[in-house]
Amino acid sequence: MKRIAVVGASLAGVRAAQELRAQGYDGGIVLIGEEPHLPYDRPPLSKAFLAGTASRESLELLDAGDLAALALDFRLGVRATALAPADRRVLLSDGTSVHADGVVIATGGRARTLPGFAGAFVLRTLDDALALRAALVPGARVAIVGAGFIGAEVASTCRSLGLDVVVLEALAAPLAPVLGPELAAVCARLHRDHGTDLRCGVRVSGLTPAGVELASGELVPADVVVTGVGMTPSTGWLTGSGLKVGDGVHTDAGLVTSLPQVVAAGDVARYGGRRHEHWTNASDQAPVAVANLLAGHTARTYTPSGYVWSDQYSGRLQLAGHPRPDDTLAFVDGGPGSASFVATWQRDGATVGVFALNNAKLFNRLRRQALRHPATV
Repeated sequence: MKRIAVVGASLAGVRAAQELRAQGYDGGIVLIGEEPHLPYDRPPLSKAFLAGTASRESLELLDAGDLAALALDFRLGVRATALAPADRRVLLSDGTSVHADGVVIATGGRARTLPGFAGAFVLRTLDDALALRAALVPGARVAIVGAGFIGAEVASTCRSLGLDVVVLEALAAPLAPVLGPELAAVCARLHRDHGTDLRCGVRVSGLTPAGVELASGELVPADVVVTGVGMTPSTGWLTGSGLKVGDGVHTDAGLVTSLPQVVAAGDVARYGGRRHEHWTNASDQAPVAVANLLAGHTARTYTPSGYVWSDQYSGRLQLAGHPRPDDTLAFVDGGPGSASFVATWQRDGATVGVFALNNAKLFNRLRRQALRHPATV
């Protein structure tokens, strides 16, 4: 392969470019990014950067040495509009195209929006964070729709700025489908212990100049409204390419698509019937996807660790594994009312998941032990 196009200039795309060089590829690498910015890290956008305590420079994924070593051909501020496999080309929104012998699809996704919420803030990109940060002026009343990881982190940051915050969640408890009711209650307690008005089991109907209107007819007054209701994979540009898409780009267990010269990685990759929208996953997929692209077939397979972390208020939440609702939850240090604890999920006598609040040392030890067994976390 003389040239490889990496479509998507966020974490998965950058890691793919780094892995290409690390695995001995010395051809041309074109890194295509819809945003005009050099690649940056997203997790701080909802935390330190939003709070104003982290600089723009601190977000950079590549320093000057990295840029020199990778020798990337950047195409920033343009988006891919089509993939033409027969011509080995990626078509771009500025009317140009890139000829490539191999393609890494790492386009991630866009923040999902809600009907009736035009004008609400979302948080996925640097520009989103800059716009939201400018609106968080002293005295602003903030309403956040969705108590998932992004919603909770934004709420935490807003409270650290001294703002009044209401979080509106349709579920009975935050993150209940992921964590189960007992640990979801811990997340709810974090909100309430830090002065956030968490309202669960509520439905929103729209945004008004005065705030958020609920399905019940109640108005939640707000000056700033943020929706954190997930993301939609960016796959529209692949229409007509011959690739199978549908809630992501479908791949095999090695992240290879139906075209062996095309692989996918990050939030957009759908394998084993699901996608994983987390930082660790995007980073860990790159070595496998790149190895298979260079091999021309599936030589390696990818096994997700399920590792996720989230900084909320005074707590760091860590999760590894893929627990199911019928797994047995057991607290191995502390309990659900403690400021620090570790719990595990058990299935058929094996640990299949680990969760911790403010206890990274024990979490990491249990996680490493469980990872010795491929059938667990």
